[in-house]
Amino acid sequence: MKLMNKTLLALMIAFGATAASAHNHGGKTEAAGTVVAVAAGNPDFSTLVTAVKAAGLVDTLNGNGPFTVFAPTNAAFAKLPAGTVENLLKPENKDTLVAVLTYHVVPGKVTAADVVKLDTATTVNGKAADITVAGGAVKIDGANVTATDIKASNGVIHVIDSVILP
Repeated sequence: MKLMNKTLLALMIAFGATAASAHNHGGKTEAAGTVVAVAAGNPDFSTLVTAVKAAGLVDTLNGNGPFTVFAPTNAAFAKLPAGTVENLLKPENKDTLVAVLTYHVVPGKVTAADVVKLDTATTVNGKAADITVAGGAVKIDGANVTATDIKASNGVIHVIDSVILP
């Protein structure tokens, strides 16, 4: 639990740096950027941002949304077999990359309070991802949710420790 709290604190600090231009409305802070901008402002998501750009999804995820993004960290991408990320980033594999990335996005704004009430979530990819809650830990398709409710102007980000595959 201490490790999870330290990880959450580190992620909150890192995301806080991205929200330097955040607006405070009656005690509630809203990030000024889209889900892409918030992710791009955090170096722990550089692989994800590179993949979103390679897939041509930047404009979509900068749109009105709202979107809920289950965002894998660089460490999550590093868990994949050697060469997987590099292979997915090749132009000839764009369709596969889009399928993987859109599996990490749920239409609408689904907060942590909402997620824990779900058994599945239908992704933008069209496929359902399994959600489990046990002992206070939340998983989506086996990936641990390590930080939640990181606000963006067009949605919310939940951090996960593994890449989930459709």
